[in-house]
Formats: sequence, structure tokens, C-alpha cells
Amino acid sequence: MTTPAPANCYPTPEILVIDDESRIRDACRIVLKEKGYDVEVAPDGDQGLRMIEEKHFDVILVDLMLPSISGFDVLQAVRSHHPDTAVIVITGYATLEHSIEAMKKGAFDFIPKPFTPDQLRTVVDKSLRYTRALQDISESKSRLGVMVNRLTNGVMTTDSVKRIVQANPAFLHMIGYHGEEVIGKGVDEVINNDEIKESIENALNMSPETTGEIISEITVPGMKGSVEKIYSASCAPFRGRTSENLGTITVLHDITALKQMDQMKSDFVSMVSHEVRSPMNSLLMQLKIILDGLAGDVTDKQKEILQRASEKILNLNNLVSELLDLSKIESGLIAHEKEQVDISKLLTEQYTFHSPYAAEKNIDIHLDLAEDLPLLFVNRWNMEEVFANLITNAIKYSPEDSSIAVTASLENDYMKVEVSDTGFGIDEEYLEQIFTRFFRVKDEKSRTIQGTGLGLSIVKSIIESHHGKISVKSTPGKGTTFTVLLPLQQN
Repeated sequence: MTTPAPANCYPTPEILVIDDESRIRDACRIVLKEKGYDVEVAPDGDQGLRMIEEKHFDVILVDLMLPSISGFDVLQAVRSHHPDTAVIVITGYATLEHSIEAMKKGAFDFIPKPFTPDQLRTVVDKSLRYTRALQDISESKSRLGVMVNRLTNGVMTTDSVKRIVQANPAFLHMIGYHGEEVIGKGVDEVINNDEIKESIENALNMSPETTGEIISEITVPGMKGSVEKIYSASCAPFRGRTSENLGTITVLHDITALKQMDQMKSDFVSMVSHEVRSPMNSLLMQLKIILDGLAGDVTDKQKEILQRASEKILNLNNLVSELLDLSKIESGLIAHEKEQVDISKLLTEQYTFHSPYAAEKNIDIHLDLAEDLPLLFVNRWNMEEVFANLITNAIKYSPEDSSIAVTASLENDYMKVEVSDTGFGIDEEYLEQIFTRFFRVKDEKSRTIQGTGLGLSIVKSIIESHHGKISVKSTPGKGTTFTVLLPLQQN
């Protein structure tokens, strides 16, 4: 009674035994069939080769000394036409020379005569594990290749010397390459974009302790009248067991449509804001004429109503102005207009300008600037907007008889500016949302304070456009601190 093969995803192994001794053939057939394998036999090399041409075998056991052609000839033929078949040579001449020669010609293993059933089972099981591992690798590679080739994102992998190992059709189309096969070619032979090549070089040079990826945005000019394409490119190294860099993986994602939508949104906001601001300014001027009595006498009740209307229109006007500012920042028009700016002088001017407003609420503003702060290469108007917004918010959201501190110092490679108050504070649940557009904390203390909810969003956009960072810490009832970090050196 034979033992069934174990239930798994592999088909029943096919084994061929080529030996001119019938007792060897019969013994191998009996032992291996008990394992649940399909076993066929051949008495010589000629018949064995004919059987191999008609059918694929997972494992072939072949005697080195055959009457017609030698086992070495059979081994060579199998290795040429069936490289995934494991060949085990059977030899009655168990010398080291024969074993070495057989292994050099591609034999997986050898078994000397006479051998026991356990020896036979062991060497065949080992060879099957090997062939199944090769099969798994081949199938995984095939599945991975199909999956990568069907991706809409561009994917390319290279080895440690920047030769292309894999590049899917999407990647080649994105970089505008339509030549011959790229596998094995150097990156410089296929890719013209300097940013991609630089990212690959930097990824290969990453230290083993470094993790992450290199992200950039590249623009590819349109071909034959087509529009230019904008891609988000990410490049990361992949490493071996000892953490050495074995190569890189580069992924391109087409963000052209997103960029176009953002531009359309910014253009729309800018257009609407311009169209709305002019009539609102006219309304404000006309209301002021009436309030000043230049159009006739105004009763106290009428003046109160007109003043409330003016405040509402002024709030709308501020909203329009901030929307315009936001669209300019997002388009990058402002951040590119940079110059050397004395932040100490700028903060002093802001302190002087806002002190009277703070004095109306009996709020003290303290200015503490470190000596010899360097100039920063920034957009002056942007920086004025950032710190004016932070100081104004500190005044608006602080009760009477409180205090505000504005400090500036150096921290590592950054200039750190902090605006702290002892005001109402912000609940922890709102801290992650305060930089979101149009978000405003509305509680009993701040409900009556006018604002658009765009100020901090604009501040964050400006700081990030200067490669800096802004963070906030707050305790309800005790106050809030905004921390701005601006790099000392910027290109």
C-alpha cells in the first residue's frame, strides 16, 4: 500500500531512474513509490533521453556508467534543456574525482552504490526541496513581473552599480524612452533626467543606519505638442542581510492632473477675490462717508447699525485678502522673492506696531532677542505676515492684564522664534486642527472674536515654503506658545 503525497500546492513529483541494473531500478521504484511519487525507469541513456524529450521530470537519477551513452552525457543534455530538473548521479565508483566532475557538470548531488532506502529517500527529498524552491522563485518572479508591468505608476529597479534590473512599461513611457530592451543597461544610457539619476546615486550612497526614501518632483517636457508632465519621484535603496545596499527602487507617480487642479483652484480663488474686493472697498468708503455725517445727519441708532455693517464688510474684506495671500503662496510667487532680512529688526518693528493694540487691553509685550542674530534669506513680506499674525492672535486670544513674550535665538542650524501668551489656551483635541483652513476654535471665551480661520493656515504655508517648521503647545487657561524654526542657510 502506497503512502499518499502530502496535501499541498505542489503536483505529485515526477522521477526518472536511468540505470542498467534492473535491481537498482526496481528498488528505486519501490522505495520512491512508497513516498507517493510517480516513478518511471529506463535501462540505458538512449531511452532515458527519449523519455526526457517527451516528458518533464522533477528529479532524474542516472548511473554514470551506462552501456550506450554515459551518465555524464545524459547529465549534460538535461542541464541544457531542463535546467530546473535536479539530477542525482548514481555511481559504483564512489571516488572524489567522479563526484567533483559530476557536480561541475551540474549534478545536484550523488549517491554511491550500494545505498540504503533511507539514503535514497534523503537525497531525493533534498533535491525536491531544491526544485520546489526554484519553482517558487520562478513563479514569484513571474507574478511580480506581471503585477509590476500592469501598474499605472512607473517602477524601476537597479543593482548596486546602477544597471537596470527591471523597468515596467509605465516607467519607460513616463521618461520618454521607446528604444530597445533596457534590462542590463546602465541608468545613464536610458534616463536623461538629472534629478532621477541624482536620486539613484544618493540612495545608493545612503548609510546602512539611514532609512527612508528620497522624494522629488520632476517635470518632463511634452513631446510633439503634448503638455508637459509632472511626476512625484521616490527613490529608496534595498538592502541585503548585512545591510549593504544591493540596489535601488524608483517609483514615478503622475501628479499632473493634481497640479492642474490646484492651479485652477488658485486661479479661481484669485479671480473671485479680486472681483469681490473692489465693490466691498467701495461699500466701506460709502459707509464711512455716511458715518462721518458727510451725507447728512445720522441718528445714534442708525450709526450703530452702520458700524455693525462696516465691521461685517471689513471681516469679508479681510477674508478676501487672506484668500489672495493663500493663492499667491500656493502658486510660489511670493516665496521666490527672497532677500537678506534682519529678523531682529523685523521683530522689533512688529513689537512697536502691535504694542498700542495690546495696551488697549492692558497686555504687556516683552521682546527678548539674542545678540548677533544672523540675516536670513527669506521673503520679507512673508515674514512680516507670519509674525504679525502670531502676535495679533496672541493679543486677541488673551484676556486683559495678561502678557505676551516674543523671543528669538539660535538652535542648531535654525533660528527659533517663539510667541508665547498667558491667554485662554487651546484644548488638546483642537491642537492638530488649528493649522487647517477655515478652522476656528469656538468656545465661550473665543466665540465673539472675529476671524477667518485662514491666518494660521497661511502662516504654516509660508514657513514650509521656506523649508521651516511651526509647532504649537498650549494649556487651557494658562496660555499658548507657537514655535517657528527657520533654517539659517537656504538655497
